[in-house]
Amino acid sequence: MSVRRADTLGGRAAVVGIGATEFSKDSGRSELKLAVEAVRAALDDAGLSPADVDGMVTFTMDTSPEITVAQAAGIGELSFFSRIHYGGGAACATVQQAALAVATGVAEVVVCYRAFNERSGRRFGSGVQHREPSAEGAALGWNLPFGLLTPASWVAMAAQRYLHTYGLTPEAFGHVAVTDRRHAARNPAAYFHGKPITLADHAASRWIVEPLRLLDCCQETDGGQALVVTSVERARDLPRPPAVIVAAAQGAGRAQEQMTSYYRDDLTGLPEMGVVARQLWRTSGLTPGDIDVGILYDHFTPFVLMQLEEFGFCGPGEAADFVAADALPLNTHGGQLGEAYLHGMNGIAEAVRQVRGTSVNQISGAARTLVTAGTGVPTSALILGADD
Repeated sequence: MSVRRADTLGGRAAVVGIGATEFSKDSGRSELKLAVEAVRAALDDAGLSPADVDGMVTFTMDTSPEITVAQAAGIGELSFFSRIHYGGGAACATVQQAALAVATGVAEVVVCYRAFNERSGRRFGSGVQHREPSAEGAALGWNLPFGLLTPASWVAMAAQRYLHTYGLTPEAFGHVAVTDRRHAARNPAAYFHGKPITLADHAASRWIVEPLRLLDCCQETDGGQALVVTSVERARDLPRPPAVIVAAAQGAGRAQEQMTSYYRDDLTGLPEMGVVARQLWRTSGLTPGDIDVGILYDHFTPFVLMQLEEFGFCGPGEAADFVAADALPLNTHGGQLGEAYLHGMNGIAEAVRQVRGTSVNQISGAARTLVTAGTGVPTSALILGADD
């Protein structure tokens, strides 16, 4: 792939299986067990067995290595195993890596997974407690002494600048929270099933770091999610309709840091997602008007607005009105705000369900779904589509 020209990956691989554990606040079992449960569920969904798998991809942050999960799940020999860095930014890139392996013949069936006890175990929201010295971590060292210890505090800096630049109030972020929770309320798998909120509820929720309120912040969740990727040709012989990988991309912007890119010329956008957006549109030949559903990474509501603007669904500063108008079906599973925080992998699963026509909040005629990974860090995204 190049940031200057289209690539040739699109249409050569598909997601054929999705599987997850329940989403909870206390799983009562190890992260390895969660990973294995999700992997087996995804293989069952795909109509495949552990013996069919020859590739595995996960996140650098996952505590259950590919080889260990393969052993525990009864998977045999592997010809491909890989990990993607940058937390939630890795989500869609796991599928991209799997598709690259399939398209080049390095592997035939690749499982992507993420599993953690992020509520009952290590909680990202508790902030930086200890960090081994690293070149990457040096950037955080300029911010931690001043109290910027949590992801919410890092995002709040950009969110405040966004509001100031466009003359908005924190209510602008509430439209994302209300939309996600509306969909979660109809999703039995969601933690907030049956619990929609209003803009007034959003405005009444407590401050976390101004201008972010509690309802602007994603959940902390225990659980696992897995996806199975194989060639489009093989996918057509499997029981579920394939979700074809129309385009996939990773992106890092200029002056990129991990959540603290404050020395850029402008803090009101997400340049890393801009890199991804340009590559997806260039490779797929599609435009924002061709997308039927958007599954946008929602660890914090302001970055959903900025993503819509980076992808060209609306102009700078216009995304709050765009969301309020329901101009694009958004996070139909409830997102990480409403369903579960699985580092974006549950969002990919929802994109697959929309293409299959099996979502609990199904959008009629959904043939093209955009799904994005974590923002504020080097990131990734996919366009999934129905098999033509």
